[in-house]
Amino acid sequence: MRAIAQTGLHYATDPFDRDRYEQLLALTAREYADRAGVDAAEVRARFAQDLGYATAKVGADAAIFDEHDRILLVRRVDDGRWGLVAGWVDANETPEQTVVREIAEEVGLVATVDQLVGVFAREAGVHDNPHSVVSVVYLCRVISGELRAQAHEVREIAWRFIDDVDEWHHHHETLARAALEAHWQRALGG
Repeated sequence: MRAIAQTGLHYATDPFDRDRYEQLLALTAREYADRAGVDAAEVRARFAQDLGYATAKVGADAAIFDEHDRILLVRRVDDGRWGLVAGWVDANETPEQTVVREIAEEVGLVATVDQLVGVFAREAGVHDNPHSVVSVVYLCRVISGELRAQAHEVREIAWRFIDDVDEWHHHHETLARAALEAHWQRALGG
């Protein structure tokens, strides 16, 4: 419905059609707000910032392991849960560029992408999120730098064994376990 409303508002010139599309967008905002527990006005403001057709969000996620098979995780500011270093792919940026940028921004490390782990999907409505998400996960290697948390996104940084983490951000446990499997396969030469 959001895509129909936004596309209609983009192309419609008739004031009656524009009014109908505005009403449709308002209904959509209320539905998103109800599902996500967010104020409808905030949802409308977020809609206004999204340009183009409503599609799944694409995120790039970094899996960095140490010599003990612990994964580098961040405790996020937004929900207080543990997750991979990750971020949304910006316009005109590849997922590989995104993941390297996010590692530098969030934890202060210079890294490189070694291997694609996989592409994962999370359906809309899971964990009260109104958008579907596509996550592109990479095994990454640290080149240099010292760990430092970016204060507005990261509460804490830690090397953790996956089984020891009990509060995961959204579907990040699934991503971490797939990355661990890829890490072991690479270590075995497979």
